[in-house]
Amino acid sequence: MFLMKDIVRDGDPVLRKRAENVQFPLSDEDKKLAEDLMEYLVVSQDPELCEKYNLRAGVGLAAPQVGVSKMMASVLVPAEDENDEPVFKDVIINPVIVSNSVQKGALTEGEGCLSVDKDIPGYVPRSARITLKYTDVDGKDHKIRLKNYPAIVCQHEIDHLHGTLFYDHIDKDDPFSRTDDEIFIY
Repeated sequence: MFLMKDIVRDGDPVLRKRAENVQFPLSDEDKKLAEDLMEYLVVSQDPELCEKYNLRAGVGLAAPQVGVSKMMASVLVPAEDENDEPVFKDVIINPVIVSNSVQKGALTEGEGCLSVDKDIPGYVPRSARITLKYTDVDGKDHKIRLKNYPAIVCQHEIDHLHGTLFYDHIDKDDPFSRTDDEIFIY
């Protein structure tokens, strides 16, 4: 299981590299990576386990964040009600955003990142809706539409695969600037 000591921190060159595509069928090493990426999210979202292992809770974790420059990320957006199925849960491999809305969205509290230890205030404008193509660990292709929070989470993780960090999107001169047509997700 990955622990916080395994998470690569801002400043490490792997976070600024474009990751390599993953080949199918997955190697045993890639299967283990996918399993470990998702396990971190599941454990980190359980308050007792999160405290036991001294983790920071996360909804996404990309392979470069654990020092592996491969096009793979785990995403686990929990349901509002803990008894419901997660809004989105999968390991996305070789993901591509094939279309996105013109309308922008941003989280009201800004974004955070397991690889960035300091709080960087500001709105991170992203597409409010995306269509995402990816392959899962079993080699099955998916094409799904996501909106609002799940769309933002996936864009954040895909950015990691392209060497971009969330704060690269923040307006340096006016970090809390917004346009009239932006939607804000709480």
